[in-house]
Amino acid sequence: MKKVLFFLFSFLALANLNAQIVKPVKWTSKVEKISDSEFNLVMEGKIDQDWHVYSQFTPADGPLPAEFDFKDAKGNYELVGKVKESPYKKQFNDVFGVDEYYFEKNVTFTQKVKIINAKLTSIKVKIDYQVCKTACINDNMSFTFQLPNTGQVPEETVTNISETDTASSSQFTVSETAKPETKTVAEAPKKEAQRGLWTIFFLAFLGGFAALLTPCVFPMIPMTVSFFTKQSKNPGQGKRNAILYGISIIAIYVVLGLAITGIFGADALNALSTNPWFNVFFFLLLVVFAVSFLGAFEIMLPNSWANKVDRQADRGGIIGILFMALALAIVSFSCTGPIVGTLLVESASKGGIAPIVGMLGFSSALALPFMLFAMFPSWMHSLPKSGGWLNTVKVSLGFLELALAFKFLSNADLVLQLHLLEREVFLAIWITIFGVWALYLLGKIATPHDSPITHISVGRLSLGLLVLAFTIYMIPGLFGAPLKLISAFPPPQTYSESPTRFFGNSSASSKNELPDGAEIGPHGLTVFTDYETGLAYAKAINKPVMLDFTGYACVNCRKMENNVWSDENVLNVLKNEVVLISLYVDDKRELPKNEQTVSKKTGNEITTIGDKWTEFIITRYQTNTQPFYVLIDLKEEKLNAPISYTPNIDDYFAWLKDGISKFK
Repeated sequence: MKKVLFFLFSFLALANLNAQIVKPVKWTSKVEKISDSEFNLVMEGKIDQDWHVYSQFTPADGPLPAEFDFKDAKGNYELVGKVKESPYKKQFNDVFGVDEYYFEKNVTFTQKVKIINAKLTSIKVKIDYQVCKTACINDNMSFTFQLPNTGQVPEETVTNISETDTASSSQFTVSETAKPETKTVAEAPKKEAQRGLWTIFFLAFLGGFAALLTPCVFPMIPMTVSFFTKQSKNPGQGKRNAILYGISIIAIYVVLGLAITGIFGADALNALSTNPWFNVFFFLLLVVFAVSFLGAFEIMLPNSWANKVDRQADRGGIIGILFMALALAIVSFSCTGPIVGTLLVESASKGGIAPIVGMLGFSSALALPFMLFAMFPSWMHSLPKSGGWLNTVKVSLGFLELALAFKFLSNADLVLQLHLLEREVFLAIWITIFGVWALYLLGKIATPHDSPITHISVGRLSLGLLVLAFTIYMIPGLFGAPLKLISAFPPPQTYSESPTRFFGNSSASSKNELPDGAEIGPHGLTVFTDYETGLAYAKAINKPVMLDFTGYACVNCRKMENNVWSDENVLNVLKNEVVLISLYVDDKRELPKNEQTVSKKTGNEITTIGDKWTEFIITRYQTNTQPFYVLIDLKEEKLNAPISYTPNIDDYFAWLKDGISKFK
């Protein structure tokens, strides 16, 4: 009875989802005329219930962001700024370990263009996007925007071009002046947004506290507080001046956050953070910061700046106090600059007011001691004396900066799929960095600016043991351990030299034992990523084939692999009873020129490996969703009805056994 119900459910699910080309987004387009040479190209999508389209600013390692291809722009028109989009929602994805930015119900993309060629009559634009529910679809749409002749405005029409499978040329709405942009603000989950900003504030506060304990800042606390208490006419005035000094410090750094956000814009900063080349730039920047902290050189602002500010500080009064705070920021830049730079890079990637919140947290921690010790001068006696421990803090920050730098390099490597910094390499680098840091804290090695020591303090010993324990914790990750404490940092386990683990059970214990054309997949499975190669191998060993239509950025594909394929019974079947062929529909690698073509069914250009498998699933199985699983025999006939996302292990196992039982 259970099997009957299962297959009835599968049939109904397929009837509603799998046995058709799903188009969850209905697109309309229009042109808004700003002047005779400037236009807004507007693409509006109506999204079906429960489906999500992902923003162009979706971070790396997550779902696929929207991408735009403006055809034949050179010499004909230029893009004014970047594509603007309606507000998105933001939610943490625990599968990929990153925030995902998405739209639901509606989405609007707008690109302003300036016409260079007066004879230009149309502009072609292609958008590639991912839309997900329980399944994911990597789709695209081609638009042809008809431009009006000078002084002639076509009748106001809007054509929905998403109802057909072919790209078409249509007339679109044109207005004499740009219409005010009307946005229905998608209300992001308030708790999620607040939690994200509080996290940024807290981490920035810790960064400010760390900066406070560096050789550039800590010695200035007693000097500055002493100045306020001695130069003021009475204790009350000294306290007021110290409080004003602290507020000035906060104001300077918050203005810096405002400036960064205002100059670049939240969206632009976010776009930069997901760009692989800027991730490489951030990597190099953090390496420079780290090397500076480790003692190779000092990052200094010009001395003339500090001298000019010092002269202004002598004026006294509120202006003088403000310039004293600015002098602190300049003089301590060699210690605070790398921390501020790192915080701005991290917070800017979150978009919105995150840079401002980050600078508020950092400066609050930096300013608080100056205010408190001025209000309660007797506390000064409890401050530890300056000494070699300050350099220990600075060097420790250098190790942390260096470790964080490789996260940015890993982001770039993942996006470009270069496989230069796979999981084992990343973990080996981190183990080395934290291992050397532990040796440093335990007094086994020293840096150029360290003072000779005869013993180490209890605090330094405790931190050294903690870092050593963390280093040892990471070592099993080289052999396949998930390392959940740092899951958001290293590449995923599938992006690995040895996904099977060094000493794990697998269908192929090493790459040398793999069949030609196969590779190691999730849980050590032998996987083919080319259909013809996998089918030929299945015929050679006389086993049925399971086609796994999947994607690198498919959330539910990862859930199936992590939660269903990991089951002992399911895994045994996938290892021993079928030949597994995984076809990635979002593989961006280009096909050889002689294999690039245009789809006869959809009219879309087939230029990448992902396009090839998308065309395959559409033409062969009349669907475009992932995950999608098909059991076939050696004549390429279906053994049973294909299924999509099936989180119930028993149902998935029953489907596998049913199809295999029909193989002859």
